[in-house]
Amino acid sequence: MNLRGGDGGAGAMSFRREAHVPRGGPDGGDGGKGGDVILRADRNVASLLAFRDHPHRRAASGTHGAGKRRTGAAGDDHVVAVPEGTVVKTRDGAALADLVSHGDSYLAVHGGRGGRGNARFLSNARRAPSFAEQGEYGEEEWFRLELRLMADAALVGFPNSGKSTLISTVSAARPKIADYPFTTLEPHLGVVRSRGHEFVLADIPGLVEGAAEGRGLGHRFLRHVERARVLVLLLDLARLDGDDPELETPAQQERVLLDELGRYRPDLLDRPRLVIGSKADVALFDFDGPRLSAVTHEGLDEFVGTLGTIVADARSAEPEREPFVVLRPVEEGFSVVRDNDGAWRVTGKSAERVVAMADLTNEEAVAYVQDRFRRMGVERALARAGAREGDTVRVGPVELEYVEGIG
Repeated sequence: MNLRGGDGGAGAMSFRREAHVPRGGPDGGDGGKGGDVILRADRNVASLLAFRDHPHRRAASGTHGAGKRRTGAAGDDHVVAVPEGTVVKTRDGAALADLVSHGDSYLAVHGGRGGRGNARFLSNARRAPSFAEQGEYGEEEWFRLELRLMADAALVGFPNSGKSTLISTVSAARPKIADYPFTTLEPHLGVVRSRGHEFVLADIPGLVEGAAEGRGLGHRFLRHVERARVLVLLLDLARLDGDDPELETPAQQERVLLDELGRYRPDLLDRPRLVIGSKADVALFDFDGPRLSAVTHEGLDEFVGTLGTIVADARSAEPEREPFVVLRPVEEGFSVVRDNDGAWRVTGKSAERVVAMADLTNEEAVAYVQDRFRRMGVERALARAGAREGDTVRVGPVELEYVEGIG
């Protein structure tokens, strides 16, 4: 995704003009700072789908300064909500931040500084400054976002209970579907959107009796259930044809499922859960609770709506944790290097900012830039590097001519 901070507002070039004040001093105000773009983990956002078709985000720019020392308004920061578990990386794949918990934030790009008005350049040697700074452009960067999904809800049931068919019906997930045990060997995740809710539903490998002791897929299955906020017990209403006769009825299936979950981790039984009867279109057993059929879509809307509400409540009930914030070091100083064509290049945020915010069409502003470079040590660094009269010096996108003794 592409993020850009807001541009800073330009400083004003203004002088007091009032009756009986023939030589009013400079009174141009500063421009406002551009807004930053902040990535923030939000438990109510379940996926990164919103960035697929709209990858660009930009903060508001600051407004320009005005006369009478009026400072422009700062641009509003733009907070981009991302799911918990979002990893922020550079385009090259270097990790910048891991937004694990709700509220974790990362300041991805800074807004530009507001330019200073001419009133800020008043000095004993400069009684009537006729220049002001331009606003600084906001930072712009491309990032890669990766999501380490934690399922909001997990489908728990025996093999062939209809979990894969259900998740493929209510989401864009496409798990392998067949009529033999352990069709699902790894969890599949699908994003479900309905009635204003968005949540992640996981299709977990089928549970078998004795899983808590490692039978079947055992702990491979149960480990995936640990991170789910809500458990959905899917009871097969058409469980016959050679299946274990002691697990045919919905009541028997529910008893064994809860027993296995409790033996593995007792706190799983305290999780919010929804008990649903599946395969309602070919049901062989009565069931008092909600029923659905992924084939005929019977009960699907009610199921998704109810589950969305339970997930939202579970999210709200989670305790707040201390935000984990990744800070970027502030770049300091500058360096002088030589380009392949022999020109000198001055790199560093501080030096580049001086040129970027200056009005280089104004001779007085150019003189101010030269003075700033002299005080920063840029002139001395160029001389030590071997710069000679007439050499080209590049600072950001600007090319300047080096003059010995001026910098």
